[in-house]
Amino acid sequence: MAKRFGCGFLVSGFRRKIAEPLHQILRRGAEPKQLAFSAALGITLGIFPICGVTVFLCGLAIAVLGSHCHAPTVMLTNFIATPIELSLMIPFLRFGEFITGGPHFALTSDALKKVITGNASWEVLHSIFNVLLGWFVAAPFILGGLYVLFLPCFRMLVHRFAVVPSTPKKPLGSTGSPRKTPNSPREVRLKVRTYD
Repeated sequence: MAKRFGCGFLVSGFRRKIAEPLHQILRRGAEPKQLAFSAALGITLGIFPICGVTVFLCGLAIAVLGSHCHAPTVMLTNFIATPIELSLMIPFLRFGEFITGGPHFALTSDALKKVITGNASWEVLHSIFNVLLGWFVAAPFILGGLYVLFLPCFRMLVHRFAVVPSTPKKPLGSTGSPRKTPNSPREVRLKVRTYD
């Protein structure tokens, strides 16, 4: 159906860039709480209102949090959040203006030309401050809300897609037999029966 409408490249791109990496993450059997937190963190940092900084922020968060977050999930959800980032700049700007009580910044082509040419006025710098303030105030609520939303989803997905480990958790000799277990993983004991 997608090929009929010329959207085959979108479907294959979605499958290759999002669905397959997510499936690999789920098959590795990470904890649902860790995945939910990592996904919420990746999206929250992914909507940071300055373009090009989100990957650096995610890398910094992964370095600081270490084993408390799942790095591939943070980066995947950061990638997913990229289109949302641009659409939330104006709401963050207006929210920052509401918090500071300042005047509304007129979003005109003239203001954009000033920013691009480097002739930014004080109003443009103040609006950038308001955008950042709006994100900083909203980010904890976004993170918490997404975590609550993602936790049941990841519990279901991990339960459905996680692979059962192929090796038993108990050593082979621990089934109640008096035999000793091998001293190292490479040592294997063989019992040879002789028939007379």
